[in-house]
Amino acid sequence: MRDVLIADDDAALRQALKLGLEAAGYRVQLAANGREALALQRTRPADVLVTDLFMPESDGFEAISGFRQAFPSTAIIAMSGGAQRARGDYLAAATLAGVDATLRKPFPMQALLQAIRSLEQPR
Repeated sequence: MRDVLIADDDAALRQALKLGLEAAGYRVQLAANGREALALQRTRPADVLVTDLFMPESDGFEAISGFRQAFPSTAIIAMSGGAQRARGDYLAAATLAGVDATLRKPFPMQALLQAIRSLEQPR
């Protein structure tokens, strides 16, 4: 798994994650929302989608659903800083929706690298 697609509405976070992943040897594409992520995946498929859950226009749950339908072999890591709200734990909901791993923001780059590397291991 060398190609990673990051979907997050925070441009600074997208860029920081891109720099960290590229330093570790990954090729990285960036999307501002789930719709952009799906469009990029159709033209230049990634092995792993790292998606925020809460984004304007098209959120992470829409991206997860779209990827599971159109690209079922793509590994998905969901991340969120607002994942625990009054109505429940959204990272747990993402797990039920079929993601392979979750990260609660803020997290160190090492946590993301570890999550991606764990997906590279034979299951």
